[in-house]
Amino acid sequence: MVIKNLPAKLLITGILGICSGGCGSSTDDTSGGTTSSSSGGAASSGSVGATGTGGDAGVGGAGGGTTAGSGTTGTGGAEETGSGGSGGAGGMPGTGGGNNGSEEATIVPDPSWTCGMPNGIPLPTRGELVLRATLQLGATHDVGTTQFGHRRLLDVKGGTLTGDKIQATVLTGGMDLELTLSNGSVELEEINILKASDGTSILMRTCGVAAAGDDVVRIVPDFEVPNSSSLAWLNTGKFAGTRVVDAAAGTIQLDIYDISEVAAGEPKIQLKDPAGVPNQTWECSTATGAKGSSVFTESVTLGASVSVGASKRGTRNIIPITGGTVTGGMLLSGLSGSVLPGGADYQLIGATTVLDARYALSSKDGEVIVVRNCGPFGALVPVFETRADGPYAILNTKQYVSSDPGGAAGGGVSLTFYERK
Repeated sequence: MVIKNLPAKLLITGILGICSGGCGSSTDDTSGGTTSSSSGGAASSGSVGATGTGGDAGVGGAGGGTTAGSGTTGTGGAEETGSGGSGGAGGMPGTGGGNNGSEEATIVPDPSWTCGMPNGIPLPTRGELVLRATLQLGATHDVGTTQFGHRRLLDVKGGTLTGDKIQATVLTGGMDLELTLSNGSVELEEINILKASDGTSILMRTCGVAAAGDDVVRIVPDFEVPNSSSLAWLNTGKFAGTRVVDAAAGTIQLDIYDISEVAAGEPKIQLKDPAGVPNQTWECSTATGAKGSSVFTESVTLGASVSVGASKRGTRNIIPITGGTVTGGMLLSGLSGSVLPGGADYQLIGATTVLDARYALSSKDGEVIVVRNCGPFGALVPVFETRADGPYAILNTKQYVSSDPGGAAGGGVSLTFYERK
């Protein structure tokens, strides 16, 4: 959100939402500004794989797990042939790893959420480890089952990142958006703000997927680093990694590898989204419409801006969201509550300034509403997610537009959302 008269407090909500090669395909939908529903049906079962030769389970790497002697059926009907369990040296980092045969396979995402690798994400550990990040978690919000699937929102409040060529701290203002579909597969979006040891500010936006039953999410990170920085190699590299949540420790571990020399080979497991369910979007909605009845108004408080500067997509500036209040309008007069601390406005400044605010609201009656408010001035389109059988489910099913941000008490910004006509 940006206030033209308050340059020190720009809140322009903005990642254009483009992963290297595009993290997901999208079209305008007619349901709350989401993308078109998947044309694929629920993941079908493939035929049972040939029985393996049994034998002792191999010694897996950390979290590698073992594989059953008999073949397992991959998500989406991919047929696997067992040949004796073998976690193999250098197994998947982190805890767990699932037991559905996907540990060594190339994971092919659903076309709606490709993570920039529509031909498949290979096993990251076949590449060269570039960095390891340990994220410290704040609150975890179980939003419930929304129009897209079961949503959890994990706030990132800090952490560290280490590698041979980079050392950095993880700042507040990040968030981990985990979506579990009704067929058990997972689609992940995570946004983190980094400060390198030399003072360079970095935006890391990560897309991920996991087959049903997998504890480890396979991720594809996308970095925005100043073009003039010695770390600008992150802008053009080809990376993949793993994401593991340790709820007991309150951490997320990301291990990221250079996979520029790794092919997306066989075997492959194809993920398919459930039929008849709208797809979440990576990119901003471009829907248009006039303002109808007011829905609610929010006053948002802001933290100090973090400037990435000129990078591969333009000039990036980030404003962490620290809190605020919510007041109901004509359509939802009973809605009141607070803006949760966490998330940010990831603004992209150029000839056309693009806004993309990512954050969540907490109602006084205990509901959580995830907000993405996105677009240029005069064309902001919000997409909401909340419990589909909750009191504010209308936010999931109707279409809305947003006012431009204006000034609010205390130096924050105020916005009003309207039903789209």
